[in-house]
Amino acid sequence: MYANTAPAVPITVPDLQARKRRGEKIVAITAYEAGIAARADEAGVDLVLVGDSLGMVVQGHASTLPVTMDAMVYHTACVARGLRRPLLVADLPFMSYRNEDLALANTARLLGEGGAAMVKLEGAEWVCTIIHALKRHEVPVCAHLGLTPQSVHRLGGYKVQGRDEPTAAKLRADARAVQDAGADLLVLECVPAGLATEISRDLAIPTIGIGAGAGCDGQVLVVHDLLGITPGKRPRFSKDFLAGTNSVLGAISAYAAAVRSGEFPAAEHSY
Repeated sequence: MYANTAPAVPITVPDLQARKRRGEKIVAITAYEAGIAARADEAGVDLVLVGDSLGMVVQGHASTLPVTMDAMVYHTACVARGLRRPLLVADLPFMSYRNEDLALANTARLLGEGGAAMVKLEGAEWVCTIIHALKRHEVPVCAHLGLTPQSVHRLGGYKVQGRDEPTAAKLRADARAVQDAGADLLVLECVPAGLATEISRDLAIPTIGIGAGAGCDGQVLVVHDLLGITPGKRPRFSKDFLAGTNSVLGAISAYAAAVRSGEFPAAEHSY
């Protein structure tokens, strides 16, 4: 009863940009293996992210920093085998894009060996040079601002970003900078809802929020949070969609419907 009966026509970057123009919400989740990927596909998810969050929720590390390129390529290839329709995005892990040559070589692995259609990388400033280089080589790029987990030590922990005007102004400027450098999408993580809405309205590219309120053009959740199986305390911005649905497919379908209707995220999931 939850299955998406639409033809399996792959979603593209221009499709997502058209959805922003039409005001249609984009539904994204993380996946790390083929089974969850297939359920996400069946539920009608638009975008699947193989995040370096796998370091924490799959490998049991305290941060994303230990995740290697080999691990990202392996998990991306696993997810790719379970997908027909959603756009597949893969993270470039910590220090894997510290210069243009390395970024291009590692991106080639994620697209060639892993089967991804887009790569995601964190930050602005010097990262804009890397985004521009990838764009020159026709690689779709998703930028990531706000709470950037690869910068956890510099940030002093997993904290909301942009709460005061100086940091909010920097986020606005960084968002415009990554767009101008050639980013096709932008993830905003742990950003006050009002600021995320303002940035989303200012940009031509779609924004995907996680802990950034309902004003973003789409939402993403770590699948472990969505299914209520994250060990310890779950983030404020998460919701257990498995409760009351009794199946993984039902949970992902419920999440997709809630994002598209505007029911999720609610105020209690935002900052």
